[in-house]
Amino acid sequence: MDLNSAITLTKLTAVLGAVGALGTAAFGLVDTFKVLPGGGISRAGLKFIRRAVVNLLPAVPSLDKTGLGRDAVLQTLQSQWINGTATADQVNIAKSLIKLRLTPETAPALASATGVDAAILTEVAECIRTGKNFSQAQSDVYGRFDLLLTTLLDQAYQRGDQRYRNVAKFTAVPVAVALALAAACVVPNHISYRQAILIGLIATPIAPMAKDVSTALSTAAQAIQTWKK
Repeated sequence: MDLNSAITLTKLTAVLGAVGALGTAAFGLVDTFKVLPGGGISRAGLKFIRRAVVNLLPAVPSLDKTGLGRDAVLQTLQSQWINGTATADQVNIAKSLIKLRLTPETAPALASATGVDAAILTEVAECIRTGKNFSQAQSDVYGRFDLLLTTLLDQAYQRGDQRYRNVAKFTAVPVAVALALAAACVVPNHISYRQAILIGLIATPIAPMAKDVSTALSTAAQAIQTWKK
């Protein structure tokens, strides 16, 4: 590889890295909007979780003023979501809170929401309350209930995460443009405002793959030079 090619490749790699870093910074700045009242931008994905969980939280007046009340449970799950707890942990927490609300009174509604036998799930809830062992049929229904509960919650969290990421990436584009324009003002005569806007527009899409593209360019250049030899 001659000197001019090396300089050009190094410059291109540096540009890709810088543009990718701008996109990453913009996304990180957007992510902090989650701390705004009501969850801020995270509400875009949170609605899927709330919709699924509310359907699995039948009204229980006796629990309304406890930590297992519907509002308390939703607040707990929202806090976990905003804090960025691992998705698997959030699903397990949501599932545990819902199962703690399984009583003979709530069993029919939970059975309807998960598609299991309501009568047997009611028996299961009674066994849990009295400390009795499950029969084989009750154990099978409870296992099915647990699996379907996990599936419904995991689906809601995955959809919520996807929606949040899409909205965050879309919002990060104007943020990246604003950061690029600010940099153009701070460092005058370096790039034009049009160039700054262009950099801002492509920064977010490029960010996830900037490092891989830079590595691929270097590898391709080395392969071409080897072939020439």
